[in-house]
Amino acid sequence: MSMANFCPSKFLLSLFLLVWTATSSSVSGDRKTYIIHMDKSAMPAPFSTHHHWYMSTLSTLSSSSDGIAPTHLYTYTHVMDGFSAVLSQAHLDQIRNIPGHLAAYPDTIGHLHTTHTPKFLGLKKRAGIWPAAGFGNDIIIGVIDTGIWPESESFNDDGMPPVPARWHGICEVGTEFNSSHCNKKLIGARSFSKGFKQHGFNISKTKDYDSPRDFLGHGTHTSSTAAGSRVQHADYFGYAEGIVVGVAPMARIAMYKSLFFHETDLKSAATDVLAGMDQAIEDGVDVMSLSLGFPETIFDGNPIAIGAFAALKKGIFVSCSAGNSGPHAYTILNGAPWITTIGAGTIDRDYAAHITLGDNELTVNGRSVYPENLFVSEVPIYFGHGNRSKEICAPYSLDPKDVAGKYIFCAFVNDGLVGFTRQLNEMNRTGAAGAIFSSDMGKFLDPKNFNMPYVTINPKDGELVKNYMTNAKNATVSIKFQIIVLGTKPAPQVAFFSSRGPARQSPYILKPDILAPGVDILAAWVPNRGWQRIRDQYLLTDYALISGTSMSCPHVAGIAALLKAIHHGWSSAAIRSAMMTTAYLYDNANGIITDMDTGAAGTPLDFGAGHVNPNKAMDPGLVYDIEVEDYINYLCGLNYTSNQIRVLTGTSNFTCEHANLDLNYPSFIVILNNTNTTSFNFKRVLTNVADGSSIYRAMVNAPEGMKVVVQPATISFAGKYSKAEFNMTVSINLGTDASPQSDYIGNFGFLSWYEVNGKHMVRSPIVSAFALESSKHNNRTKV
Repeated sequence: MSMANFCPSKFLLSLFLLVWTATSSSVSGDRKTYIIHMDKSAMPAPFSTHHHWYMSTLSTLSSSSDGIAPTHLYTYTHVMDGFSAVLSQAHLDQIRNIPGHLAAYPDTIGHLHTTHTPKFLGLKKRAGIWPAAGFGNDIIIGVIDTGIWPESESFNDDGMPPVPARWHGICEVGTEFNSSHCNKKLIGARSFSKGFKQHGFNISKTKDYDSPRDFLGHGTHTSSTAAGSRVQHADYFGYAEGIVVGVAPMARIAMYKSLFFHETDLKSAATDVLAGMDQAIEDGVDVMSLSLGFPETIFDGNPIAIGAFAALKKGIFVSCSAGNSGPHAYTILNGAPWITTIGAGTIDRDYAAHITLGDNELTVNGRSVYPENLFVSEVPIYFGHGNRSKEICAPYSLDPKDVAGKYIFCAFVNDGLVGFTRQLNEMNRTGAAGAIFSSDMGKFLDPKNFNMPYVTINPKDGELVKNYMTNAKNATVSIKFQIIVLGTKPAPQVAFFSSRGPARQSPYILKPDILAPGVDILAAWVPNRGWQRIRDQYLLTDYALISGTSMSCPHVAGIAALLKAIHHGWSSAAIRSAMMTTAYLYDNANGIITDMDTGAAGTPLDFGAGHVNPNKAMDPGLVYDIEVEDYINYLCGLNYTSNQIRVLTGTSNFTCEHANLDLNYPSFIVILNNTNTTSFNFKRVLTNVADGSSIYRAMVNAPEGMKVVVQPATISFAGKYSKAEFNMTVSINLGTDASPQSDYIGNFGFLSWYEVNGKHMVRSPIVSAFALESSKHNNRTKV
């Protein structure tokens, strides 16, 4: 992407933001790919397996008008009972009349959404969760993504014990991939592309690999973030240099490639993602990491929600990215309450260049990730003072004869990324050697965008530079690039792109659940494709700095692996609760975690329960646990029909006698209407996961207009795994002038349970939000 063609939309794509769109699944004529849910109990006696039943059913369908028979793609065993196939409308009509048919959905297609982060997370070799968990020893993380580059040093198996005997997976042979590419770290790799191909995409023409090998790098990056081996001297063109290691470095990795490159983007078919999740369950993974998402339809039409529920029933923890459509409200993806939904935050590391003007007359630091160890020495710098258009480097305001070979200084233009993009274009057009931009936009730039030697400085320093240049007769500049800055403040911040809550399909559960590192994360990359551009050349790299909730998701998957290694019997809900109730709220500047976009204090609708704290999560004291039956009762409360619940959960033996929207979740959200005062009642059950008996007292921190009453205010636990109930009433007084002027109101407080004469504190956010009409679940008849 040339700087001359730089535009905000392409800039966002360069961040690997997870933006998904549903499209028609047309194959040819009226033939489409469908996911068919079946009632396995209706299988006729002569059939020995449900697969044979499905194949026989397809073979008996009468020919359609085009004379083409149905095409079977996948039979699903764990994520659901059923199969996917390419069918004509006539075929589909016949299947809908077959005994045992439950539902049919058209396939969907979509596009995509660490040296320092272990230290930022507080992980230490000799203390805390790392040694307690054996660094994730023998926990298996299944990654549903774009594939993997097995030769990366991040997947070396030095010091790894033999593969666990319980593992059932394989290393699949395909294009430039064979069984020898797996080892004791990468223990399995498979590829699922039947649905992708049925959409008319030709893998060989896209240059992707028809195998588990990663073409674009995304899956390699997420896998190594979750469980990459320790590698010395990793860096991104001299930046972030150091030892790179995954969050759970002794955990095993299994790759299920379900996303493929097409033209300029990544795409995946729902049929393939379901097949990948189904196989991961069959193979025996302990944790699933999915840095992808589909449109937030009703849960029984969402492939990840369906697959994650099946994983839940098998005790598999599922971590998913929240999406990158922030900072607007109601943009959360993967909002089902049985999924742990991860937002993205910054870390306390940045990249800089040191600027010296004249003979050391003025020095300032600015942001740059220019990928070259460059020292610019006393180069003339041009500033169009006296001409406002030239000062801000407006389009076609500079004469190449005046600025070619020189540095240019461009004053701040208050026009967001659009204005900054125009300045970059002008720099490229005029043949300037480099530039200093006075702009607040520097923090929003991706490392890849630094394809020329420029630096961004804040407008306050920009005024100092401007004053120097206005008074200097022959202004010169010297710049030293490749400076790493640690301990930047404030950190963490909520990334500007991170999707925000509430969830449209399930607004009664606070989403996202938690925040994790997701900005400029260094992890393994594919080394055979040009990645970073400098002028007209592309550079290769083994490790890349990437941003997105794609990057925050595998951090939490790795932490879940560590917790599973310590607490083998904990449910997925208990693991999520431990992370949420021990998360921290304050940044390294001692303020509430702020919004990167506005600089204002964030709310739980931005960061969930707070930023994940692995060492604290290891010993939470109490957890809010949730059973499969509780989730079904919640679906009943959402007015899902019995057939929808059956399709989604794979469960037929249930009733909705206890329909309930008050799920035993470790957070509280109050959905408001336009009345001035509203009262809500919550009932929760806490489980003691610490040794011995204990007593806890409630403490509430509530803002003005929110009244919270907890009964009882003191609860007791007789021993480990004993339980205690409490009720909480939240009353909101909006005042006479209140109205939903924006998407939501984020007033929030916290309920904290403090252990009497103990060390544990169990905290849950309480937040209010206005409902959107589009977020309300369809009114369906209750079962």
